[in-house]
Amino acid sequence: MGEVKLLGVWPSPYVYRIIWALELKGVKYEYVEGEFHKIDFTDLLLKYNPVYKKVPVLVLDGKPIAESTVILEYIEETWPQPPLLPQDPYERAVARFWVSFAEEKSISFMSFFVTVGEEFQKATREVREVLKTLEETIGDKKYFGGEEIGLLDIILGWIALSFGVIEDVVGVKVLVVNDFPRLYTWIRNFREHPAIKTNLPSHQELLDYYKQKRETIIPSGMA
Repeated sequence: MGEVKLLGVWPSPYVYRIIWALELKGVKYEYVEGEFHKIDFTDLLLKYNPVYKKVPVLVLDGKPIAESTVILEYIEETWPQPPLLPQDPYERAVARFWVSFAEEKSISFMSFFVTVGEEFQKATREVREVLKTLEETIGDKKYFGGEEIGLLDIILGWIALSFGVIEDVVGVKVLVVNDFPRLYTWIRNFREHPAIKTNLPSHQELLDYYKQKRETIIPSGMA
């Protein structure tokens, strides 16, 4: 395998997915972090992802792959060890089902962050239901993937990355330890994994970022 580059923007959870996967696989890569408003970076996105013009983009010897789930599939096929998906076809299908579930339900978490009033109350209820499902799904396992981090852990990793910060910003706690003890344990296990621990931003940096982002979406008088 030749040169591997990852184009990303901080603190995109979709970019972190790829960082974590590459780190877990032990793949050597160059991380090119940019900002959307800077012309040199937007030129790179126009070159490597002209359809969506967004991150992440994985570039291999000049050939780009876009969309985080597509990139994760490529990484798994190209660097199969350690595996992110089970070897058994049925278990692989089950894992992909839960990945699809997690992607579909992410809209509820987005609404939790960007809405107020009745819409926010509805989003809060939906988030709680999703968390209940995940609490039941992980059971007594260390990770969703079992004893090792799997694809679903990476897809849901943004919860361990930033959901607590988002709760702080909106002023409502949903993921509390008494209600979701297994998810709390999973978050701790995920964040403490060596490949993850060294690739996490600081709590304060994320807090500042999400505060500013929410204020651009919801004027302070409406929140």
